[in-house]
Amino acid sequence: MGTTKTQVFSPGDNAVAATAKALAHPARVAILRYLVQQASCVCGDIVDEIGLAQATVSQHLKVLKEAGFIQGNIEGPRVCYCIDPKGWAQGRERIDSVFNQLEEACKNG
Repeated sequence: MGTTKTQVFSPGDNAVAATAKALAHPARVAILRYLVQQASCVCGDIVDEIGLAQATVSQHLKVLKEAGFIQGNIEGPRVCYCIDPKGWAQGRERIDSVFNQLEEACKNG
């Protein structure tokens, strides 16, 4: 059996790739933009705002939650979503670190 990406690449590089993958779909970017604008968690409003089927939105929410960008709170039969500040900051730090390293490499080039 071959090696996997988690064996070949560093944990940091795998984390950056997972973060980038979560951001690699325009629907997920739109969901994040919508949630950032809200003052509180939202439940069914995401489907109305994004204009995609409930099942499709649910899949995108799952990816964003697994990446740590959002959190979901159960309120009765509904799950309400909002930005996870800690996960949001970690995701940003991961992406920023790559761009900062590339900028330094280009400057020293």
